[in-house]
Amino acid sequence: MKHVDLQHRILRSILPWATKLGYYGALGVLLLCAPMVVAEDYSNVPIDNPPSAILKAFGAKESPKRMGTAALPDEIFAREGEVEWTAHIRMVNGKIFNPYSGKYNKVNLRAYQGEGVDPSVPFVAPTINLKPGETFRLNLFNDLPTNDPSCTDVTDVTDVNIPHCFNTTNMHTHGLWISPSGNSDNVLLRVPPETSFNYEFNLPQDHPAGTFWYHPHLHGSTALQVGSGMAGALIIHGDRLPQQDRTGDVDTLLRDRSGKPFRERVVLLQQTPYACRDENGAIKVALNGYWICDTDDVGTISNYDQFGPGTWERSGRHTTINGRVLPLFDGSRSGQLERWRLIHAGIRDSIKFRFYKFTGDNAKLASAAAYTAGSAKKREALVRNICSGAPLEQFSMATDGLTRGALREQTTSELHPGYREDLLVVFPEPGIYCLVDAEAPENETVADEDKSRALLGFVTVAKGLDINANTITNYVRHTLIEAARVHMPDDVKDRVVADLQSHLGLESFEPHPSLETTQPDGTQTLGFNIATQSSPAIFQVGNLDENGKLINAAPYDPDRIDRNLPLGTVQDWELKTFLADHPFHIHVNPFQVIEILDRDGNDVSTNAPGNTSMYAGLKGAWKDTLFVAKQADPDQTPYRIRIRTKYQRYVGEFVLHCHILDHEDQGMMQNVRIVPISVQGKPLYGHH
Repeated sequence: MKHVDLQHRILRSILPWATKLGYYGALGVLLLCAPMVVAEDYSNVPIDNPPSAILKAFGAKESPKRMGTAALPDEIFAREGEVEWTAHIRMVNGKIFNPYSGKYNKVNLRAYQGEGVDPSVPFVAPTINLKPGETFRLNLFNDLPTNDPSCTDVTDVTDVNIPHCFNTTNMHTHGLWISPSGNSDNVLLRVPPETSFNYEFNLPQDHPAGTFWYHPHLHGSTALQVGSGMAGALIIHGDRLPQQDRTGDVDTLLRDRSGKPFRERVVLLQQTPYACRDENGAIKVALNGYWICDTDDVGTISNYDQFGPGTWERSGRHTTINGRVLPLFDGSRSGQLERWRLIHAGIRDSIKFRFYKFTGDNAKLASAAAYTAGSAKKREALVRNICSGAPLEQFSMATDGLTRGALREQTTSELHPGYREDLLVVFPEPGIYCLVDAEAPENETVADEDKSRALLGFVTVAKGLDINANTITNYVRHTLIEAARVHMPDDVKDRVVADLQSHLGLESFEPHPSLETTQPDGTQTLGFNIATQSSPAIFQVGNLDENGKLINAAPYDPDRIDRNLPLGTVQDWELKTFLADHPFHIHVNPFQVIEILDRDGNDVSTNAPGNTSMYAGLKGAWKDTLFVAKQADPDQTPYRIRIRTKYQRYVGEFVLHCHILDHEDQGMMQNVRIVPISVQGKPLYGHH
């Protein structure tokens, strides 16, 4: 299509409602035409899933020849034993699209490089595809510069909690149930520049299939490196059918009659707060208050003034999907059930993920044109007009990679940093659909600020089978029941069908047995706090007394073990926050949500009709990251959150922390040790 024809079509679709915004709204739309050619070149390129890391058999000299955007299940299950991948961490030149200017900004950021990385999108790491029982060897080379002014001798706890050593790194496999010790998922290791380290991640045969992710986790530089784009999806694929005495992998159900898996979308959400600096080292700021990069500037992430309260909104940057700003997914068909794997690998903004039908008459470009509006208020008005109507129904199948006991019908996926959500989605009719980050009050966001509606991207849907939007639930139920009748073993088929029929149940695929009726062996309490009476503020984790008050609050000390947890026991945890909101994350063992009480003692985690809480539907769900929110009124008692967990199999030291990663880097973290105990209940460790 010629540029002028496309511009005319955009103006025809936008002007009728843009003029409702008044003179400045209409003027803003007219000004959009200036960068249109750049925007067209950008948004006419559809995206797919992130590329897959090219894994090879351990010790093999050559890699597989296939280069694709997704690993095929039959390839994964044909592998035997050990696989490896080599990754180099380097400063990489690239570009990131800026819708405000309609142009790309040049950037130089830290990134993973290795076989499978897409050179056109170098700041999103490739997806690692594994299976239960497999050993994954990662050869990690830190090629970052040794000249690192931020890395001095840090010996005492005060210095440790000042961000430092920006070019030193390590690796964390977020959500995996594996050993935290040795050369496994050990976040207490340090890999300095010009150093390599060989990791060995041994997945047990009974590891749950699901959606996980990987990223660096060195205390002092985690936010800076993850914010640079050092993150990728890590997917465990399962082929275990359910049996009478054990559950199976939901992957075996999500197939059409021929056995072909439902289409999968891997959606890696990232937030990269790059900035350009003036001759004095200050961040350049435009007249509208947003950060700006001039034509010859190169954006970087070089210090922690690019993080903190309000920085993400002030930056004017946009959440990317699979490394792209305002991407366009294609290849969907109406009436086709799809699996969407959402991964929040961002650091500074919460996301309320929704689908809306696009109401304009232009295909790809109306999105980029409309979004170039000059202020958040105008952007929201524009997005509301082109992405209007009722949000599309979505069906939550897994939280943080762990299959639910039943599908949950919802219109919003609440995503905070570290969260994952697996959805089943069906588009009822052909056309274009908006991916929208919905508005939210400040007590429901990690930024502690009201957020307006924003555009994340688009999906084009070709004509397939049209269905009535009011019957989507029945359509999903019918599709899964038909799949169960074809693919499930005869001795469990009736049970799987009955569960789906009665309540969209997935009990035959739930990886962890419920602990809701298990009597806990003990309790743990935890309170997040930021002590603002000192300068700089002190980021703390403490305990709760019998009245729910904060006690023993302290910043991170690498030489202190804050909690000794007995192997094989079940414990309840109570979580609260005393200043701001914080996503709680603990390594190794996930937990089950027992209850989340508001100030009046109401459990807001239930799936009861009329429950509009951001916590609705989480009761009984298994997670590894959970948003700990204050109440809407700062004078109210904060939420009281109770979770339950079992310390299984693995012993050793690891951490819990706030997953606002600059909070973690500044001290909002604790060391945890799981210890084996004797039959008499005494720890099986001691001095030499």
